[in-house]
Amino acid sequence: MGASAPEAGVSLKPVVLDEPDWTARRAAHQQRVEAWIVPHLQRRRRGERHPVLDFLFDYYSYRPAQLRRWDPGPRIELLGPAADEYLRAPNYRRGPAGGAVLDLAAFGPRRAESAQWIRRLVTATAGRPPHLGCFGLHEWAMIYRMPVDQVRHSNQPLRFDPDRITEIVEEQRLACTHFDAFRFFTPSARPRNALAPTRPGQLELEQPGCLHANMDLYKWAYKLAPYVRSELIADSFELAYRIRELDMRASPYDLTSLGYQPVRIETVEGRVEYARQQREFAAEAAMLRDRLIAAINEMR
Repeated sequence: MGASAPEAGVSLKPVVLDEPDWTARRAAHQQRVEAWIVPHLQRRRRGERHPVLDFLFDYYSYRPAQLRRWDPGPRIELLGPAADEYLRAPNYRRGPAGGAVLDLAAFGPRRAESAQWIRRLVTATAGRPPHLGCFGLHEWAMIYRMPVDQVRHSNQPLRFDPDRITEIVEEQRLACTHFDAFRFFTPSARPRNALAPTRPGQLELEQPGCLHANMDLYKWAYKLAPYVRSELIADSFELAYRIRELDMRASPYDLTSLGYQPVRIETVEGRVEYARQQREFAAEAAMLRDRLIAAINEMR
């Protein structure tokens, strides 16, 4: 994961950054995210779809231009003429030193309520033990007993014929805890899941071993922009980007033509490998959750 500035503690007085310091941070952020944004935009112009690399841009609502934008987070005052562009933004005001600082009063009660819900969700998730027994079967359950021409990534070949996919799903135990994965299960697959996740039940079911819950840290961070540091949003994007690769390598799709070797969760060895990577991602996500909680605390 790329380096980023640590979240500052709560302080009433802004930390002042001179123009060379904060513009260097902004340039580093923009250079970092361009590595993801530029290839995505080039594929989009060519009319190409990539089931791994474009997922975060297609599924989540944060646009490339928003990801490219840099904001310092609360209680950081930006000095110098270049800071004037921030003063023209609705969420900024002039700070004590004459620069630009985020206006916490502009956060508003609705966003404050949303921030506290996100805080409750990620805190509850962090407090649970990780479940490592799902083995990525959610992608299999999304095409279980579905006609081949109706699968989600129909431009990619499958590793098995439909009958074998059905057998693999029925040989395993579906144990998805994430509503936004479960809602894409086929009607035939939903009753096979050990749980029936719902949107209102997220606070009770989200757990830190879930790949999708860990990818969603990106969503929870950007929903609070610009009051969350752009470095934290980029760190969350990077983790989600790498998680998505495992997500699709463990899927029933054959992505070898794109350079992805499968994690064969239909075998014992594949399930062990999946759980190992799942555990490592859970450890990385735990640090991001702590940083996100700290960032929300700064908004008070």
